[in-house]
Amino acid sequence: MALSREDVLACLKNIKAPSGVDLVEAGLVRALNVEDNAVRFVMEVDSPDALMPAKVEAEEKLKALGADSVAIVMTAHSQNAPPPDLKPNRKSEPKGPEKIPGIDRIIAVASGKGGVGKSTVAANLACALAAEGRRVGMLDADVYGPSQPRMLGVSGRPQSPDGKLILPLRNFGVTMMSIGLMTNDDQAVVWRGPMLMGALQQMLTQVQWGALDVLIVDLPPGTGDVQMTLAQKAQLDGAVIVSTPQDVALLDARKGIDMFNQMGTPILGMIENMSTHICSNCGHEEHVFGHGGVAAEAAKLGVPLLAEIPLHLDIRLAADGGAPIVVSKPDSAQAQGFRAVAKALIEAGKA
Repeated sequence: MALSREDVLACLKNIKAPSGVDLVEAGLVRALNVEDNAVRFVMEVDSPDALMPAKVEAEEKLKALGADSVAIVMTAHSQNAPPPDLKPNRKSEPKGPEKIPGIDRIIAVASGKGGVGKSTVAANLACALAAEGRRVGMLDADVYGPSQPRMLGVSGRPQSPDGKLILPLRNFGVTMMSIGLMTNDDQAVVWRGPMLMGALQQMLTQVQWGALDVLIVDLPPGTGDVQMTLAQKAQLDGAVIVSTPQDVALLDARKGIDMFNQMGTPILGMIENMSTHICSNCGHEEHVFGHGGVAAEAAKLGVPLLAEIPLHLDIRLAADGGAPIVVSKPDSAQAQGFRAVAKALIEAGKA
């Protein structure tokens, strides 16, 4: 018998929170999703340690009710709450960035503003690195607009057999985790900053990534909580900045570069996306958004211009179709730009 949302809520109403009321009445159950007897939801808590017994009880009762899998993500909504993986006897002073076990290198793909094709670049870069024989992971940290499941053609749901470690999904040689895998396509993620930070830390440290040569992190646009948390919690080996050529995009890209400089993260290079458009009918080349702005900025900063990616329909169709251009048309001119970036990063010892 298939579980319904009402069945799950009724079960959770029988589990008490530390405050004495049930989990549902206490408002601790967020983003509940019930599909194919798989239950997923977020518990927004002040103290993960205090809610751990309730989490374990919820997992046991839901499985006894008939759930095939139960995934409960705990996030702290209080700035003073310790991250979920900290032990009570640790010192309270903040720790510096730490190496993620099993992951050799972490590369952030960032942009100063949205709409410049950052996620498309990240997906193609990950697949290009995998095609070069690297063991690649993809962390979709763009929590409010997770697009990597669609671009990488992943439609399954992550499982957690032991209730502690989350098993990521894999396609095209890329091991991938995204909050988008735990929500419906049309479901908004309405989280405050501390909740974002807790979710990001869990996706970094509580996912069974395995042994990876490089983890690509697709960051949200801008210079906010996710970027700062990543740079503070994980040892970043560098950032790749994506921008279109026009001045407005470059203005925001400079702010993103300045943020990484302040956080002590090296800039591995810049990519000019939507650099040029060639008419498929007549072959006329037109620089729709201008040209050369990213190259000039890279030269000013003394960092490599990794690629100039054209504005091409095939790139967009491939991403929407769930198979990046590097996978669907590996020999095309459009794919070669991404392959060149992957080779350059490998040769530089950065991936």
